[in-house]
Amino acid sequence: MTFMTNGLFCAFILTFALTPLIHAQTNAEVHTAPLDKPNIVLLLADDLGYGELGSYGQKQIKTPFLDQLADQSMRFTDFYAGNAVCSPSRAVLMTGINSGHSSIRGNRGYIPERKIMDRIALQANETTLAEMLKPAGYETLYFGKWHLDDPYNLKTWAASRGFDHAVQGQWKQRNGEFEIDSNYDWVNGLSEARYYDYTQYSCMDEFRTDQAINYFEKRKTDKPFFLFMSYRVPHAHEVELRNNTMYKQHNWPEIERKHAARISMLDEQVGRLLRHLKAIGELDNTLIIFTSDNGGQNEKSHDHTFFNSNGVFKGYKRDLYEGGIRVPFFASWPGKIKAKTTNSHIGSFQDIMPTLAEIAGVKAPAQSDGISMLPTFLNQPQKKHKHLYWEIHLNFKPKNGNDLGFRQAIRQGNWKAVRYGINSTTELYDLSIDMSETNNVAHDHPEKIAEFERLFKESSQANPNFKYGGNLR
Repeated sequence: MTFMTNGLFCAFILTFALTPLIHAQTNAEVHTAPLDKPNIVLLLADDLGYGELGSYGQKQIKTPFLDQLADQSMRFTDFYAGNAVCSPSRAVLMTGINSGHSSIRGNRGYIPERKIMDRIALQANETTLAEMLKPAGYETLYFGKWHLDDPYNLKTWAASRGFDHAVQGQWKQRNGEFEIDSNYDWVNGLSEARYYDYTQYSCMDEFRTDQAINYFEKRKTDKPFFLFMSYRVPHAHEVELRNNTMYKQHNWPEIERKHAARISMLDEQVGRLLRHLKAIGELDNTLIIFTSDNGGQNEKSHDHTFFNSNGVFKGYKRDLYEGGIRVPFFASWPGKIKAKTTNSHIGSFQDIMPTLAEIAGVKAPAQSDGISMLPTFLNQPQKKHKHLYWEIHLNFKPKNGNDLGFRQAIRQGNWKAVRYGINSTTELYDLSIDMSETNNVAHDHPEKIAEFERLFKESSQANPNFKYGGNLR
């Protein structure tokens, strides 16, 4: 096992003192819940596009379990990730803080004292979902990709951010003489390392599902639980899969066959997990939410149009057009959420924190920019956002004085405004007649452009790690 070199391991530690399918804050203020506190299972896919499940229109990739789960759920058509790439999107999900206010606005930010671009961690004063739910009596569990930490500061890992049990993956990282090996999952910080041998598993998600099932087999507490399963599929960088022949009959390019296989493998693993929880009696009163951290990807020679991964929507991962941020989202809760329903409520990752807070009977942290979706879940009158805002900071070099790596978008009702580049003009689309964002109508609506450009400025706060935050012209 490789974690650290030159015998510095100890020094490092000291430094950081369904029938059918499945159904027959640190100082959080606790309230009396209007409903029995359910278990909460949050299932997050990595780079799964809006159109990559059968329940959202996919015709070639098979996802029978997730499609049946969606059928037993309220399925949302207009739900958005927190951002168009991993870290900033997950930051919105974990804290309820939108990307104009968040401490993380790109996969890497500038660290002034070190004069380098590197990973930025959630700030200690940003309450996480686990830190909110734990005082409400929940056991908090995390399995998978975290992506919200400084790998060399254990205080920023999931185990130190409110999770009672955290099995966390890491990118391969080097910092001087320190090395973290991405072939291991780390249990509760550094207490245990578990090696992922891809020759023994169909995919990394099988490896992590095994760990979750093993945990529940030994679990003794009768507390309600909050289980966050942060899956790896279909992220492009898990390129090693155990030998298999899935979809070989189609004669697809190998990169596309593997992409489809990974999504079907994810479907299998979600099915394994939920069937096990049902078998041990843990799904009688359980809210299950499934979504993806951003739109479908276009990496490692994979073509996002091959399977129509983002449906009719323009763009893909890293884009603030619909294809980069509109994601599948469905929620199941027997006896509470009406099954076989479709809902067009416009929501986003920032809404998950206040939703879970209301369900758990706690007050959502003041930091949250979201609105509880529990009324929609229960078919009651729902408060709506005046608008949703996104900004993303990519590590692109400025071109002709205009940094196209800084992107902004706003959705206000059926209006969608997009700006690519700090000095760029604003594009405007009417999603009620142009979901694919093909007809820029900015020229016809100067008053809306003026309004959106004002909102772009007002929605972005200064951030020392992301230079354009709060510095719009």
